[in-house]
Amino acid sequence: MEQTFDIIIIGGGIVGLATALKLVTQHPTKTVLVLEKENQVAAHQTSHNSGVIHSGIYYKPGSYKARNCVSGRRELVQFAKEHKIKFDICGKIIVATDESELPHMNKVFNNGIANGVEDVELITSAQIKEIEPFCEGIAGIRVGCTGIIDYGDVARKYAELINAKTNGSKVLTGQKVIDFIKSTNYTTVVTNKAKFIGKYIISTAGLQADRLTKKEGTKTNAAIVGFRGDYYDLTPKGLSKVNHLIYPVPNPKFPFLGVHFTRMIKGGTECGPNAVFVFDREGYKKTAFSLKDTTQAFTYGGTWKFFAKHWRFGLDEYRGAFSKTYFLNRLRKLIPSLEQDDIVAARCGIRAMALAPEGEMLDDFKIEKNGNALHVINSPSPAATASLAYGNEIALMATEYFNLK
Repeated sequence: MEQTFDIIIIGGGIVGLATALKLVTQHPTKTVLVLEKENQVAAHQTSHNSGVIHSGIYYKPGSYKARNCVSGRRELVQFAKEHKIKFDICGKIIVATDESELPHMNKVFNNGIANGVEDVELITSAQIKEIEPFCEGIAGIRVGCTGIIDYGDVARKYAELINAKTNGSKVLTGQKVIDFIKSTNYTTVVTNKAKFIGKYIISTAGLQADRLTKKEGTKTNAAIVGFRGDYYDLTPKGLSKVNHLIYPVPNPKFPFLGVHFTRMIKGGTECGPNAVFVFDREGYKKTAFSLKDTTQAFTYGGTWKFFAKHWRFGLDEYRGAFSKTYFLNRLRKLIPSLEQDDIVAARCGIRAMALAPEGEMLDDFKIEKNGNALHVINSPSPAATASLAYGNEIALMATEYFNLK
């Protein structure tokens, strides 16, 4: 027998779960179902990122990301305290190693001030040494409110709270959505195991966002392209060279933050990630290949326009993916004394990046609406840090668009 819900959310990553949690809190009489195709929630981007609680310093003042990162970070920290999720506000430094980086470093600092980021200051080369003795830089920014956490733990707590609601809301895993059957006042969502009736549909499908949107019948001119980030771990020998988090000044011509050092909440320190195009959206091995994913990427005009603009950067990133020495040399920009036996190859993650037809990377949220459906096409970093704030924004948008009472 088909189960009926007021709202069906497709995608059990941290943004979908946060949206569901906000909806069941704001509308306690409405039933919300979250469908996740994997056998556990938070299986992809949520559990494969670096686990940093971002401050909000990088983002353009007034942007959606800037507003929600600062408020979302504070809400996340309070949530973690209330639910006893381990975290550490350990702080980080952003380090300039060349005079050419100083103008953009100062812009980043000014963005932080404009965005209301607390406990942030410009620091000298000597102060860098006091914080991170092995790090070499000519100037930097200390960001005291940056922290670390395990976002998989956060997402699982969101799911636990949703399942604890007594109104029938729930999170179901192992439910891959394969079809939508549209009716006048509702949609039947067909999965590989069952059928569910929903009055309203919200998709937060991450790496599959564009496909789910089109399958439901909503148009979008954006396409998802996957970028893999490879990490190295510091070995026991290398661990003594990093105390907290060390970042380079980001390249303003590219949206990735550059390889950096991140102490992990459950132990160890990661180095990376790079950013390389993937031939399989959910393939976590360097040689993973999907004919479907590759064909879709290369038949989309925006992909070729993106490559044409950034081919030099992409070539460098691929060198780092297959050469430990090349990767190590990039890390040595921040810590020159690092040696081959200080790092060992570790895990990787895949980021869903939305491209416009002109080859531009969508830097902020993109949401498509049609009929009884609302689709989150792009929810870029800092989506994990700002998940509660993003979830609240999507819930408020749904409340207005669906006219929820």
